[in-house]
Amino acid sequence: MTYLPFHILGEDRDSRWLITCDHASNAVPPEVNGGSLGISDADMARHIAWDPGAAGVSVALGELLGGPVVLGNFSRLVIDPNRGEDDPTLVMKLYDGTIIPANRHVDEAETERRLNAYYRPYHGAVARMASRHDNVVYVAIHSFTQQLRGREPRPWHIGILHGKDSRFAIPLLRRLREEKDLCVGENEPYGGHLDGDSVDRHAIQPGRVNVLIELRNDLIRTDAQQWAWAKRLAPILKEVLDSSGL
Repeated sequence: MTYLPFHILGEDRDSRWLITCDHASNAVPPEVNGGSLGISDADMARHIAWDPGAAGVSVALGELLGGPVVLGNFSRLVIDPNRGEDDPTLVMKLYDGTIIPANRHVDEAETERRLNAYYRPYHGAVARMASRHDNVVYVAIHSFTQQLRGREPRPWHIGILHGKDSRFAIPLLRRLREEKDLCVGENEPYGGHLDGDSVDRHAIQPGRVNVLIELRNDLIRTDAQQWAWAKRLAPILKEVLDSSGL
């Protein structure tokens, strides 16, 4: 079977919405150290290798919103699609206490190979789907771990990230804070966006309406939890977009 660095679901769906999931998979392509990064299965299941649960939420949101979904199909430890090509953390050698042996001796040539084989094809797919309408709404779905090693537990159920463009993020943040059972973070557990990251590249620079949503991964472990969050978020996203006039 031919390895593909991305999947597109619902390519023929025609709504304004585009759902992306940069870190949908913890797959290691066979050309990378024989398909292994040299870390344990337990570490490969952790947030360091992907965003657990995010793909399921993305797929469900795409169905509910009638928009296509683009899923990355390689571990963020192979090469991180949510970093600019010149970012020093593009290929991580140490992440949340785990050394990545297969990345220890990655040089410029191997980084370039991974860019061409995985990173650039994924971004090419996102760019193609983002350009299908003039008024695309770009929704990036990520998940975060409840607690980094040696750190305090994170209280947020969901985080809304924004930086240079908060047209959609701020109204969505206000609406979510009306949900009394949710702890909603603004630029939590991370701050804003990085220059050259996926949202910057495909939404902020071209001027597309956008938001990045972070969900705590212990809340989206099962299919049922992923669908429940999607069913909760989809009408809120529609409501905010309609009321915003964007």
